Amino acid sequence: MISKNKNLFKIVILLCFSTISLAILAFGTSKEVESVPTRAEAVTNAEPINTIRINMPLRDSIESFGMELLGTPYVYGACSKEAFDCSGFVYFVFQNFDIEVPRSSSQFANFGKEVSIENVKKGDILVFLSPTRNEIGHVGIVTNANGMESDFIHASSSKEMKVIISSLKHPGYNRRFVKAVNVLENR
Repeated sequence: MISKNKNLFKIVILLCFSTISLAILAFGTSKEVESVPTRAEAVTNAEPINTIRINMPLRDSIESFGMELLGTPYVYGACSKEAFDCSGFVYFVFQNFDIEVPRSSSQFANFGKEVSIENVKKGDILVFLSPTRNEIGHVGIVTNANGMESDFIHASSSKEMKVIISSLKHPGYNRRFVKAVNVLENR
């Protein structure tokens, strides 16, 4: 009889342990895991970050806001502070200042007032051919105006895969450069 009670007790303990284990596996933990958006998520964040600088010229404010996003990952089709593609980055920065620009780099072909590269200013947009096709495929924002040696901030899809600053004097950008566009003319 004692032997049967011991066996019954072992079975009850084993069932309790199994039930608890299954509950833990089924419900997991309540901790959420953050992840970088995937290409399929192509998110557009409609709420801009309001960081307009007081007593700072608009062109400087645009540069400063863009610099806050340095290092943000590149994800094709993305447009949020979590990730960008090149046109998503430009769109997001300008939207923060209520300035309408195209969401797609190809739409920059006929957008804005074209300015000569010698007259480019901080905050102007540089437009480039795609690295793989003979059509507009990349854009960035001028941070340091210096003609064909200007620096610009952009979401790079090359090995960096993040928002970086590059120079127009780099052969990969220099040979693909199409035009500079001023969208701040009346501001």
